[in-house]
Formats: sequence, C-alpha cells, structure tokens
Amino acid sequence: MSKKASVSRGNVGILVGGGPAPGLNGVIAAVTIEARRNNLNVFGIMDGYKWLVKGDEAEFKKHVRELRISDVSRIHYDGGSILRTSRTNPAKTENGVENSVKLLRKLDIKYMVTIGGDDTAFGAMEIARATNGEIKFAHVPKTIDNDLPLPDNLPTFGYQTARDLGATLVKNLMEDARTTDRWYISVAMGRHAGHLALGIAKSAGATLAIIAEEFGHEGTIPLDHICDIVETAILKRRAMGHRHGVVVIAEGVAERLSPEELKQIPGVIVDYDPFGNIMLSEIELGKIIKLKIESRFAARDEKMTLVEINIGYVLRCADPIPFDQEYTRDLGYQAVRYLLSENPRHQKNAMICVDNGKLSPIMFDDIIDPATKKTAIRYVDINSDAYIVGRSYMVRLDKRDLSDPELLPKLAAAAKMNEKEFVARYGYMVK
Repeated sequence: MSKKASVSRGNVGILVGGGPAPGLNGVIAAVTIEARRNNLNVFGIMDGYKWLVKGDEAEFKKHVRELRISDVSRIHYDGGSILRTSRTNPAKTENGVENSVKLLRKLDIKYMVTIGGDDTAFGAMEIARATNGEIKFAHVPKTIDNDLPLPDNLPTFGYQTARDLGATLVKNLMEDARTTDRWYISVAMGRHAGHLALGIAKSAGATLAIIAEEFGHEGTIPLDHICDIVETAILKRRAMGHRHGVVVIAEGVAERLSPEELKQIPGVIVDYDPFGNIMLSEIELGKIIKLKIESRFAARDEKMTLVEINIGYVLRCADPIPFDQEYTRDLGYQAVRYLLSENPRHQKNAMICVDNGKLSPIMFDDIIDPATKKTAIRYVDINSDAYIVGRSYMVRLDKRDLSDPELLPKLAAAAKMNEKEFVARYGYMVK
C-alpha cells in the first residue's frame, strides 16, 4: 500500500543578486534540501530581480525553475550559481517593486530567500515592505568584499575562499616579481571596504596594501596621493637593496577619486550601475597608477615598467573552500528554519546570521544606515590591531624614515633628490 503524499506547506522562492561569490550554490542546495524536508515546494528564480521587475508573467515563468533535492545534492562543491545572478534594482525600475510583488503572488510564494550583498538586501527590503507581511523574507548575506554589518566580525560567505585564492595568486606574483626584478600592481575587489585587499596582502605578505579607509570615509582621494604611496614604496625598497615588489589595492579607491579628475584621463569612462554605483569595471585603476608611476620615473630619465593585473573577477566563481562549504550549509538551513519559526521574535523579515553555530537573525530595520537609508557598511577599522599588524609589515614611507641618518640619504638618492627636497616633496604623507 503506497504512502499518502505529504501536504505542501507552501512555496519558497530563491534568487541571487549582485556579483558572484564562492558558496552561492551551497546556500541554494541547503535551502532546497531543508525546505523539501519540510514539505515546501522550492522555486529558483533565475537572474536575480531581472524578470520579476518586468511584470511579464509568461516571460517570468520561463525563468523559474522548480528545484528538488536531486537537483542540488552535489552543487555545494561548485563555484558560480545555478540560478545565475544580475544587478537589477527593483527600486530603480519603473513599477519594479509592484511588478515583483505581483509575480511572486502569481507563483504563490509564501516564503522568499534572497542571497546577495547590500544592494540585493535593499531590494528585498523594498519588496518585503510592499507585501505587507504576506511574504516572509530571509536574506542570506553574500559578498567577497566582507562589508556587511555582521556581529563579532563574522565573515560574509565567499570572503574566505576569495582571500585564499587571492593570497595564492599574489604569492605567485611575488615570486615572479622577485625572479624578474619588477613590480606588480594587483587590484582586488572591495567597492566600499578594503577587507579583501588587506586580507590578501596580509596573508601573502605583499609589499604594500592600499585601501580607501586610510583616507577617512568621506571626500575624494587625490590620485597623486595614491601614486605617492606607491612611488615611495618603490624608492624605499630600492634604498633597502631590492627592485621588486607587489602592491595590492582595493578597487574601491577608484570610487573615491574625483569623477572630474577621472574624466580627464584618456580612455576612462565614468558610468553608473542601476544602484547608482560607479562601474568600477570601466575604470582601470591599476593601469592608471602604472602609467602615472612610469611617467614619474621617466622624468628622472629612468625607464621603469610596472605590470598591472586585476584579480577580482578571478576570485568570484572559484570553487568554495571547506570553510565556505560548511558555512553556506549552515546559512541555508537556518534561513529555512527562520522562515518556518513560530517564535514571536522571528516573525519579521531578517538577514540570516549564524554565530558560533547558532541562528542569530538581524532584523531588516536594524541593518539600515539612518544617514544613507541603505544597508549599513562594515569598513576596515584602521585603529584595530588587525590593521595595525598588517600596516606594520608593509613597506611604505614612515615618519621615522625622514629622520633616519642612514635611510634618508638612500631614499633621496633613489629619487634623484637631495634630502631636503625629498622631505619637502613627500613629508606630507607621514604627518
């Protein structure tokens, strides 16, 4: 006699927004498995919010995939996303939020899991608000930038894998730099915060890391200041007897450069994505710095060649390391447990956080920055011991260098200046 089929408890939707990150498939798998075990139907929505905001039911249904345990049982090993992703912003699309609500209702979605960074979370909050509690949302924080405000410095999933591979790549560049006696400028992702660039540089032991937080959180950063940091690192290495090194710089530095200054640089395009962010992929930060530094040495009648390389896109779809394989399973499982929870404190829409193996949800309202009205950002704390340790191992101009009777003459000679000229030119950097 066959068993009676279980009665469905409703439908859960899953979508991925923003850029890829290692471990996306792990969350999708864990959500699907736990939801199916609890008699929920699971629908994967392709390409983030892209088809939701259009409001075309027929087209939307072509981009919805029902997920079963057999579809996802092994995908947690793999990079990328079986649901793909996009940067579509519901709040910036005409009727985008209303269309999204309409189509989620057509699919009879009762629960929604969104996976993404701050922009995806903001889109989820706008849609959740418009449903008036009809659909319960759980947002799983994802970004290799590690810049979402999780408690106790917990990492966002994908960060550890990106740092692991990034450190390996930079270590290889360091060996190439030593072998060929040259300098590399390596750009890592990190639109708002420099966690990844700093983490890679510290792990690999790179010569220097530059992150936007060094310059405060407001105002523009002069391009010449960035170039001065790189140039003096090169000069200091020469004074120490070495003519090679690797600089790791966070791409977010480019976002803090003056748009007017950028527009004056040949070949640079200043454009914006649907969330109002400068499209950093169009600004070749490493190349801009490379050409500036080379021209400075050329002015001293010296030919110097730097090599610039952007490692950002290499990291995003890497197969997750075991840390992220395990972490994403916890996050996906707890997302479903939160959605199904009858605990009175768990009835609001929330960002899912797993702290010491336990569910620790953060309510949507608590992750909004009151000043920007967007998701709060976790910056690198340059007063923390973690940053101070990283900074102490970098080769960069230091206040003590300008009073060192042995080093200062060598620095000035490397720059083809006298000591007084060197201090006058670069002394502002260490005040």
